[in-house]
Amino acid sequence: MRPRSGATAPGAAGLRALGRNRLALTGAVIAAVFVLAALFAPLIAPYDPAQPDFGNALAAPGRSHWLGTDDLGRDQLSRIVHGARASMQVGLLAVVLAFLVGVPLGLVAGYYGRLADSTVSRLTDTMLAFPFLVLAVGLAAVLGPSLTNATIAIGISQIPAVIRITRAETLRLKHTDYVAAAIANGGGDATVLGRHILPNATSALIVQATVGIPAAIIGEALLSFLGLGVQPPDPSLGVMLSGAQAFLAPAPWLAVFPGLAIVAATLAFNLLGDGLRDILDPRGATR
Repeated sequence: MRPRSGATAPGAAGLRALGRNRLALTGAVIAAVFVLAALFAPLIAPYDPAQPDFGNALAAPGRSHWLGTDDLGRDQLSRIVHGARASMQVGLLAVVLAFLVGVPLGLVAGYYGRLADSTVSRLTDTMLAFPFLVLAVGLAAVLGPSLTNATIAIGISQIPAVIRITRAETLRLKHTDYVAAAIANGGGDATVLGRHILPNATSALIVQATVGIPAAIIGEALLSFLGLGVQPPDPSLGVMLSGAQAFLAPAPWLAVFPGLAIVAATLAFNLLGDGLRDILDPRGATR
């Protein structure tokens, strides 16, 4: 069966191109490590992340505790592994929420235009008037401190970017020959949007997802740092950074290792996103 006209799936050639891009491949490997750590955190973590051991409080990195312990004697490696679970949960679920709301709105705005486009665009512009993190902090403060509410707040904050990407792709694709042919053959709006426009906008949306995930990871760390996300004693990279403030001089590893974990996770998804952009959406390199 021949592929649909306008399809942008990379297939085997795209995977080979990703393999040749060392930075993107490195990002994919590191991102996979974080995802696996999140999935199997209870099996990987050597200690209970919430169990204090006052006899080993502020122990330096060593054989018993590879990344040291905090002021309550809790193992830092175990807390980082479980903290990665919170980061990945927010990163993935927030992006899913943003896509569930933003993609339909972007399709409607781009395809129908006029009143629908004007209404959605004004709503998007209003939300974009607030910086992403400011909007996320405000929403989390209204919803209340918890991991679930932090996920919702970050997801809502990412909706405008998803709407803009989807709308732009819809405006471009609705003027293509295969969409015109589908309409001429009697295809309804749902058929045109679901079978011709959305599948061919997938490449740009995948790239947007890889941009949204690291932003959500940073957002979760910030909200938890401010006390609006994960609540102690549950582990989170942001909670760990917040607790490390009082011990920067005697125990710098309390801030260094969680900070490095955040940098590694966000950098990994950004590198992966750059590689996918080159493969799936080559126009992005010239925008």
